[in-house]
Amino acid sequence: MMTGIPPITPMMPGLGIVPPPIPPDMPVVKEIIHCKSCTLFPPNPNLPPPATRERPPGCKTVFVGGLPENGTEQIIVEVFEQCGEIIAIRKSKKNFCHIRFAEEYMVDKALYLSGYRIRLGSSTDKKDTGRLHVDFAQARDDLYEWECKQRMLAREERHRRRMEEERLHPPSPPPVVHYSDHECSIVAEKLKDDSKFSEAVQTLLTWIERGEVNRRSANNFYSMIQSANSHVRRLVNEKAAHEKDMEEAKEKFKQALSGILIQFEQIVAVYHSASKQKAWDHFTKAQRKNISVWCKQAEEIRNIHNDELMGIRREEEMEMSDDEIEETTETKETEESVSQAEALKEENDSLRWQLDAYRNEVELLKQEQGKAPREDDPNKEQQLKLLQQALQGMQQHLLKVQEEYKRKEAELEKVKDDKLQVEKMLENLKEKESCATRLCTSSQDSDYPLEKTLNSSPIKSEREALLVGIISTFLHVHPFGASIEYICSYLHRLDNKICTSDVECLMGRLQHTFRQEMTGVGASLEKRWKFCGFEGLKLT
Repeated sequence: MMTGIPPITPMMPGLGIVPPPIPPDMPVVKEIIHCKSCTLFPPNPNLPPPATRERPPGCKTVFVGGLPENGTEQIIVEVFEQCGEIIAIRKSKKNFCHIRFAEEYMVDKALYLSGYRIRLGSSTDKKDTGRLHVDFAQARDDLYEWECKQRMLAREERHRRRMEEERLHPPSPPPVVHYSDHECSIVAEKLKDDSKFSEAVQTLLTWIERGEVNRRSANNFYSMIQSANSHVRRLVNEKAAHEKDMEEAKEKFKQALSGILIQFEQIVAVYHSASKQKAWDHFTKAQRKNISVWCKQAEEIRNIHNDELMGIRREEEMEMSDDEIEETTETKETEESVSQAEALKEENDSLRWQLDAYRNEVELLKQEQGKAPREDDPNKEQQLKLLQQALQGMQQHLLKVQEEYKRKEAELEKVKDDKLQVEKMLENLKEKESCATRLCTSSQDSDYPLEKTLNSSPIKSEREALLVGIISTFLHVHPFGASIEYICSYLHRLDNKICTSDVECLMGRLQHTFRQEMTGVGASLEKRWKFCGFEGLKLT
């Protein structure tokens, strides 16, 4: 080993290694502070830190108590100027003062000196010594400066937010140009273009609302309105295309939902087959619990999806026309025919109302044509012809609907008659069946009395047969008999739902198997049941 080189430590200068931080539980060791005119001795490190009041907002002023009686303002400045720049000192005659610093962090440095003992020079006189107590102090100047600072920060924050909102604010739309013949021609061309139609319609609407329409520009505006009207057919076609896409999506969703429901049914079938006795006994208790929970969840989700699918089908059935509904049973036929008749009635009424409206329009047009014949008479004649054609078509359609309505009513009457005949046939069949059952019962009573007696057995179910076997075994090992309470206490270990009265009634019905005897004398008198099956076997 090389000699003369000291070992490297983390605290050696020049290595740039920061010493480990002081834990909060460890007390801070304060040192003696030497000044020109006085000396400050640190307090006992084991004592708790001196108590301080709640720090006021923006505090720059401290209260200093425990000063020596002979302490001057020069000594106070000498001690506390180490903490920072002092703005003002207000000293009292009662050994305390207030010191105001330039910044808030200097107050924390001044609080470090709280608890120090001060001694002026080397004198040990009582008037030359004291124990410093430094605490936060409330000052109006500090509060005012802090409030001014907070208001300034709030103004800066509001300004920053306003600048951010202005930066993110969408730009304003360009102003609508004023009407002129040149701009009118441009807007008319845009109205014919599908991509620029919305912008051109907004311009047209603004011009009309401004009052640009007059006798000179009326023809131009009429042509632009006519161009806007030509887009109605395009919009209707677009809507029809979107409706077709929606129907296809509905059909696709319905098919996917049906497939999901089939898979849910298969999963639920798996759970039900696993719950059967053949497989259920081989699972553990935890596995059975999980299977039951999974089965319940799958059934709930299956039911939700099934309801959704049924709702879709119900909506489709409501939207379907009368011709598309299939008549499956007689009851469905009657209900559907009634609903169709009601629908035809409503359609008949609506067609009549439309017919009246067309007639009114035709009369109004005739009156206008008779009162004031103008240049646009050919247009009116054409409109009259169109209205007359529409009126004829409506009348033909109305006649067809009335014929169909009459046919449906005849079908409905026929279905009602068929239903009445079927009900009469059902009643006749029921009467014949009741007569046959009466004859059968009378013949059975006369021919087979032995079979009837055999069927009227005292044991009515397999459960009662099991109870008889268990009670017989129990009483066989109790030759002196047992009370009904003792027997039922034994049976309750096997099944808690067994009733004492039912057991006693069963044993009373089997007189050749069980016998009740009274045992004991006086107060110890007790009813006991005994097994007498072997004796009954000998008698039979």
